[in-house]
Amino acid sequence: MEEDADYRIRFSSLCFINDHVGFQGTIKNSPSDFIVIEIDGQGQLANKAIDEPFLEVSKIPPEPDNIAKKPKLDFQNGTFDNGKNQEVIGLARCSQGDHKLQSDSEKEDSTTGGTSNWEEGKTDLLSCFLDEKTNEQLNQFALEIKEQWNLKRESVEATPELSLGKFLEKNRRAAVHSAVRQKFPFLITVGKNSEIVVKPNLECKELCHLVSEEEAFDFFKYLDAKKENSKFMFKPDANKDHRKAVHHFVNKKFGNLVETKSFPEGNFKSGNNGNVITVRFREKVHTPGKRPLQGQERKVVYTAFTLRKENLEMFEALGFLAVKLGVIPSDFSYAGLKDKKAVTYQSVVVKKVNPERLKSVEKEMEKKRMNVFNIRSVGNALRLGQLKGNHFDIVIRDLKNQINDSANLRERILEAIENVKSKGFVNYYGPQRFGKGRKVHTDQIGLALLKNEMMKAIKLFLTPEDLDDPVNNAKKYFLQTEDVKGTLSLMPEFKVRERALLESLHRFGMTEEGCTQAWFSFPHSMRIFYVHAYSSKIWNEAASYRLATYGCKVVEGDLVCLEEDIDDHFSSSKVHLVTKEEESASTYAMHQVVLPVLGYNILYPKNKVGQWYQEILSRDGLRTCRFKVPTLKLNIPGCYRQILKWPHKLTHQLSGDHDTAVELEGSHIHAANFSLAISFDLDASCYATVCLREIMKHDV
Repeated sequence: MEEDADYRIRFSSLCFINDHVGFQGTIKNSPSDFIVIEIDGQGQLANKAIDEPFLEVSKIPPEPDNIAKKPKLDFQNGTFDNGKNQEVIGLARCSQGDHKLQSDSEKEDSTTGGTSNWEEGKTDLLSCFLDEKTNEQLNQFALEIKEQWNLKRESVEATPELSLGKFLEKNRRAAVHSAVRQKFPFLITVGKNSEIVVKPNLECKELCHLVSEEEAFDFFKYLDAKKENSKFMFKPDANKDHRKAVHHFVNKKFGNLVETKSFPEGNFKSGNNGNVITVRFREKVHTPGKRPLQGQERKVVYTAFTLRKENLEMFEALGFLAVKLGVIPSDFSYAGLKDKKAVTYQSVVVKKVNPERLKSVEKEMEKKRMNVFNIRSVGNALRLGQLKGNHFDIVIRDLKNQINDSANLRERILEAIENVKSKGFVNYYGPQRFGKGRKVHTDQIGLALLKNEMMKAIKLFLTPEDLDDPVNNAKKYFLQTEDVKGTLSLMPEFKVRERALLESLHRFGMTEEGCTQAWFSFPHSMRIFYVHAYSSKIWNEAASYRLATYGCKVVEGDLVCLEEDIDDHFSSSKVHLVTKEEESASTYAMHQVVLPVLGYNILYPKNKVGQWYQEILSRDGLRTCRFKVPTLKLNIPGCYRQILKWPHKLTHQLSGDHDTAVELEGSHIHAANFSLAISFDLDASCYATVCLREIMKHDV
């Protein structure tokens, strides 16, 4: 097949550093032949039970209620509130009588309370801040704006406005801003040197063309209140095109502040048909060095668990979990990606989901060959690279000699294992990082993103394989027609990523800008994954060029890391450029040599390898690339990676049909009758398939 040929060309050109002959065999005959177990920072295996028992909700300590909070105004009741009762925004979807229709996950953080129109007879807080004349002028101004809107007439003035006067005290000024916006959500307030000016809220007017006035007003009250961990829901809507327009409006106007998602109305156990558009505030990113003010600490629920998955891609697993838990994929964090065709164990943390909620979906997960255990509350998310490494238990089947090799097979196997134990292997990124067996590899998508070719990247992502199944038929239809709506109807529900991308394209359109917005349907970790794949491909080529040019000798212009414990995430300050004198004195060993993984904050070798990097960047049209993609909020600083690595705790056993240890006396054996069980640990970001390739001298 075309894709298999491309894969063979890519990896057959990669170097070996050992001179043993090796042997042939197959891996991943079944997922259970390839077991991957994450090793955490403390050296613990992820598949081991943690001493802490599962935390029932009733045992989870409540959030502290004694933190000093700044008093807030209750705009509906005309009183000051101490922070315990801040539910001030009405839901367009739920009246006081139908809160029971919400799912448990919605009850956790949805805003509550009945809807109240601006003209209802509530206590007027503005009378506390404005004199009688100004207050009357404001009411008259609001009434005129409303009448113009109701009559669908534009004001004679381009931007009518009303001054409420100057307010020198900052807290009083803030209170007036909030009071006006809560009473008149169709107005906005602007500060000018302590003066407060009121104008029509044209964005509210625009939204009134899409939804009811009641919904629009409640939405702007929600935005102004800025209540953390709250949600706003529009009324159920069966019209997909109309929902698309609402999504587009909210994301275009307030996308940096809030995010939207549609959920089937069935999630709310209601008899109505249609989807509900849910809005929630985006997570605030804490700026290092800035201490949060007292009373402003944000309490976020984090639940950690061990995820066991079988023959399932990482992003597909998290996409499925996100749907079941009512969150988005970016709410999950993990230390590293794991193989698809394998049984894998790893630590995952999910945000805004408590342990009991996660426990409730266990049965549904089992249907997707997933299990969770070690469920517990934690204080923070995980980050990529936050692991010591991975443990592998692998079975190699169909053992046989290399072509034209008549030596004793057992001796070949022992020789290969001992060689790699002592000399290591080239630390290439493995084929799974690039999508082995696919027409389009992940690095090709990454290159398109780096070049800001967003539509090309979308088409590459949706390129079909030569298979006759619903998924690939949907992709073929898309490339032939660019009919996003039609493709969505063909794409199976379980393809979470593809559907998310298509839904965004349907919302924003098949333009370069629309394609850019569509990439935001993927979490940041996945967007940057494609760019990292391109950098990984170049690193593989660079390592092969370096070894072919200079061999295993440290030469002038090489980069070495002086740290004892090296990972991929050390700074350029720890990288040293080898001098001519140091080369002559053999000051450094090959295991200290590193090569840069492309980014904006790296040093290049000062020898032929550095020149090679510049030629490759020119070849790929990236000579002036700064490795930042602002439109996708991607910054790629780059890092350094050791050329050589070693497996730890490597053990092996030859077995026959009945898993009994055997001695291979002759060279001619029946391959199907024997297998090699091999176990070892690798440092983080190392690939077992690459280590096996060096052992076997055969592409696995």
